[in-house]
Amino acid sequence: RPTKVDVRIISATNKDLANSVERGSFREDLYYRLNVFPIELPSLRERKDDIVTLAEHFVRRFNASEGKSILGLTPETRKLLVAFDWPGNVRQLENTLYRAVVLCDGAYLEPIDFPQLSGLIPDLEALPDVSAPVAANDTASSPVPIMDGSGDLRPLEEVERDLIQYAIDHYAGHMSEVARKLGIGRSTLYRKVREHDLRVEPRDLEAG
Repeated sequence: RPTKVDVRIISATNKDLANSVERGSFREDLYYRLNVFPIELPSLRERKDDIVTLAEHFVRRFNASEGKSILGLTPETRKLLVAFDWPGNVRQLENTLYRAVVLCDGAYLEPIDFPQLSGLIPDLEALPDVSAPVAANDTASSPVPIMDGSGDLRPLEEVERDLIQYAIDHYAGHMSEVARKLGIGRSTLYRKVREHDLRVEPRDLEAG
């Protein structure tokens, strides 16, 4: 017998259903039943301002899921991602960032980590600079995030390791400057470098 139900149907498509109805390839009555409150989402190439924000989000998420500690995107990488058209939209961006994070050995994602894109955008120098998104009071957008992809605080040891590595990279391996900016002695810095097995050129450790 008939049973009353109270449901809400949410459907999505990448097709032009209005044209499909006109061609007779989609039922007209079904189209008007579904088309009560339409929401159109522009393609990613039409909202370039979202690309870097989404990319940084995916980096944090894949850091957490894959046990990586990528600190972010270099300015050249941001320009590369924004210059690409992303015909596969957010799903393509997500898969591209996943591959880059998994294979990256450095502290930051660089254009070389995106070989499938680099050949399509030959002249990055000619492109305008793209600022990194930084929201007010958003600690997840800082160079060294304190939250993981699930919204929980990261262990202090991980944050300390990433902060020291970031400082070493930021100050080009000048260990005296790194120690001064971190507010610790050089001997303490060297000890923590060994404890965390951080990436430092031998000459930098010797010269300080």
